[in-house]
Amino acid sequence: MSRLPWWMGGILMAGLLLMTFSVFGADRPLGASTYVPYFAGLVFDLDPEKYSYLKHIDKAGAWEGVMLLGALFGGFVTSVFITKSFRFSLIPTGWKKYKNNSVLSRLLWSFVAGFVMIIGARMAGGCTSGHFMSGMTQMAISSMIFGTVVMIALVITGRLFYNVKDK
Repeated sequence: MSRLPWWMGGILMAGLLLMTFSVFGADRPLGASTYVPYFAGLVFDLDPEKYSYLKHIDKAGAWEGVMLLGALFGGFVTSVFITKSFRFSLIPTGWKKYKNNSVLSRLLWSFVAGFVMIIGARMAGGCTSGHFMSGMTQMAISSMIFGTVVMIALVITGRLFYNVKDK
């Protein structure tokens, strides 16, 4: 199977963003982190009057859950049937090579990293997908700053994780 050219990906992404911003789509920017508090409100039956943020995201969270499940399902179908690269592993090869073979260590650090990431997403007023895909397409200064900080953090984290030594 041949890959799509890069410009086709740009056209498809533009179409997706136009749809999400339009009144025929979600009528709001694309993002994913709002679903976490929305889902927590549903699961724990939280009162929106007591938790004002839940009132603010009442209509926003429902479609994001469908989008996230669709992304999960689409990724699974693609990896199983198209690229045939699916494999289940609690310890990815990169973790084994650069860190250790401990499942507990991998799960603990994954939880810590995910926790820090969701706190950072809420502090930044949106998630990575929201800032990168929706914010940057609108040339939002906050998203440009967020993107810069994320890229710097990626370089620092990569150098720490892979323990790269300058030659």
